[in-house]
Amino acid sequence: MTDNTPDPRNAHREEGFPQQQQDQPGQTDETRPEPDHGETSYAGSGRLEGRRALITGGDSGIGRAVAIAFAREGADVAIAHMPEEQADADETLRSVREAGRKALSLPGDIREEGFATEIVSETRRVLGGLDVLVLNAAFQHDIEGFENLRTEDMRRVFDTNLAGLLYSARAAFPDLEPGSSIIVTASIQASNPSPGLIDYAMTKAAQVAFVKALAQEGGKRGIRVNAVAPGPIWTPLIPATGWGAEKLKSFGADTPLGRAGQPAELAGAYVYLASAESSYTSGAVLAVTGGKHL
Repeated sequence: MTDNTPDPRNAHREEGFPQQQQDQPGQTDETRPEPDHGETSYAGSGRLEGRRALITGGDSGIGRAVAIAFAREGADVAIAHMPEEQADADETLRSVREAGRKALSLPGDIREEGFATEIVSETRRVLGGLDVLVLNAAFQHDIEGFENLRTEDMRRVFDTNLAGLLYSARAAFPDLEPGSSIIVTASIQASNPSPGLIDYAMTKAAQVAFVKALAQEGGKRGIRVNAVAPGPIWTPLIPATGWGAEKLKSFGADTPLGRAGQPAELAGAYVYLASAESSYTSGAVLAVTGGKHL
């Protein structure tokens, strides 16, 4: 094996994660260890030169890794995020600008139809257009027994993961040009659901149906619609989910590769789906799961 081809079993942290608890939404600087977003490792090669992207939930975790990769591939990037995530968003925007690209912060709550719609028009106004829409924002929470599912938590999951996604996609779709790409962050939970994430898993299954349906309509206009389905990935969302010490310690250990993934390990999947290299890929769900089957 060459020196630049690491063993994927130990390319990142092998041991479990320490006990920690955060309120929603999680913050990167309170997440131990800090996730790897590709800040020092991702090297672009112009695969998205001149494209304009909007990423919901782009302040941290998978969204930050995608923003960094897109910028280093030559794309201008707008990120939508909760107002309380501004510090994380500023770090993401700094990385985008350091790559020599335009960066736009869009603070607000995508559960609000007006905001989820306006971020599309604002991206087009500031960046000069929209070529790639990454619908990544999500909310999840741990449920100790189905009978304990609280209505307010369930509604937040549904409104964030489904309503917000639909609002932004609906606003963007009519004016997307041929060659544009919509990418949804789905989850292995869509096909391998955990009881403690039952409402989250339901929304992820619905997102897969959304991708497959819209890909049929979008294809007639040259618009591709796909999803990335992550497995267990270490992001600020995880310590904010409400899991105990044992769950965090074993997080990701049940994958064939034996560990959780890092946000940086997903970035290439999004770049592929946004680029011309995937010109014949639409309606697909790309698994990045450490070997777990969809």
